[in-house]
Amino acid sequence: MRERPSPRVLPDHEYAALDDWIANEAIPFSLDSAVGFDPAVDRVMASLGDRVALLGLGEALHGGDDILLLRNRLFRRLVEAHGYSALAIESSLPRAQVVNEYVAGRGPAQYEDIREAGFSHGFGLLEANRELVEWMREYNAEPSRRVTLRFYGFDSPTEMTHTDSPRRLLEFVLEYLASVDSASAREHRGRIDPLLGRDADWENPAAMMDPAQSMGLSPAATALRIATEDLLADLQARRPELVAESGEDRYLEAAHFASAARQLLNYHAGVAKPGATERIVRLLGMRDAMMADNLAYIVSRERGRGRVLAFAHNSHLRRGQAEWQLGPHALAWWTAGAHLDAIFGPYYAVIGSGVGVSDANGIGRPEAGTLEARLTAAPGPARFIQTHGGQGLPASEITALPTRSGSTKNSTYFPLTPRSLTDFDWIVVLDSTGYDRGGPPLLEPDATPER
Repeated sequence: MRERPSPRVLPDHEYAALDDWIANEAIPFSLDSAVGFDPAVDRVMASLGDRVALLGLGEALHGGDDILLLRNRLFRRLVEAHGYSALAIESSLPRAQVVNEYVAGRGPAQYEDIREAGFSHGFGLLEANRELVEWMREYNAEPSRRVTLRFYGFDSPTEMTHTDSPRRLLEFVLEYLASVDSASAREHRGRIDPLLGRDADWENPAAMMDPAQSMGLSPAATALRIATEDLLADLQARRPELVAESGEDRYLEAAHFASAARQLLNYHAGVAKPGATERIVRLLGMRDAMMADNLAYIVSRERGRGRVLAFAHNSHLRRGQAEWQLGPHALAWWTAGAHLDAIFGPYYAVIGSGVGVSDANGIGRPEAGTLEARLTAAPGPARFIQTHGGQGLPASEITALPTRSGSTKNSTYFPLTPRSLTDFDWIVVLDSTGYDRGGPPLLEPDATPER
């Protein structure tokens, strides 16, 4: 699938000023009207062409309700008019199976029964996610659908202060193997079960700040990494036999989960290694690499069915390196988007997002001259604009772009910068956004939450 160079549609002429580019190319729309929104999406898709198999939509912050509504309406249009069959969000890979079963009309009868088990990061509590999942379920319930929709999570089972036990991933693989070869499954389980120990030991949140409290390099964890390698090697060596027994889809899913378990155990080992900045960078890079591997698997699984929309923070889906100042630590690592660009080339495209103001998120009006101020001055209340990779735009003006101030409430908010013009194929900017319905309350830094 790899092909170079990645094509970019250049502007018809070079722009002398960024404001000229915005005036000529911004595509206004409103989330409240399909009359303007659907044609705007169609223009974006026409520019990307038919080769894109994976489209990323980045969010400027976690918590922007209007960005989630944009995602919902974008996915609906992509399904109805552009051959998309799956959505993958920044949520745990194994947990998302619960949501996919619900979307397929199987499993629990009510969303309340899956909103915690089916999502990581508390994303199941967000009303916009409920609305999306319910729409997908209703869509699939129509008997005339030739292709039904699938829901995936592509995040690793990790968070900033928490890392899952490998039990869920390994249990899935062992259950698969038991369905086709019970004797082999018993043999592998006999090695793996005694080494898993207590989930609480793997998931100790103190380990993220203190490597000495992690069990990732303990004798049991090291032995489990070897046992997991042996399990994966067994699956790979017996692929023809196992595919014949179970079908290719089930085999590939089990093999990917085994690979994900290996990566998670490597991540736990990384948590246990000492270090300051280099340790944090290593873990952030490992997480994004796992995200990219998961998305590559998802795209391969959807091949022949349709295309995939991936939704995550801008910082994960952008093409360049991520940069983050975390206290005294200046961090930089390769994003999932950078990996995906290397894997897919022109078959990967990404839309970044920005917002003007958000009182709920503590985001004030953008300062004059910033990219957000210039874009929100164009007709709206929202607009798409193609970046052309920065080509044909005034380089000196781009270099001089100031960066707007941050958020007083939401630490996940990252402003647009000159690099946004090369990191994203398109940018979508909303005049404003509320905060997620169902999300935990946001507080000023010095505020004390009520008990």
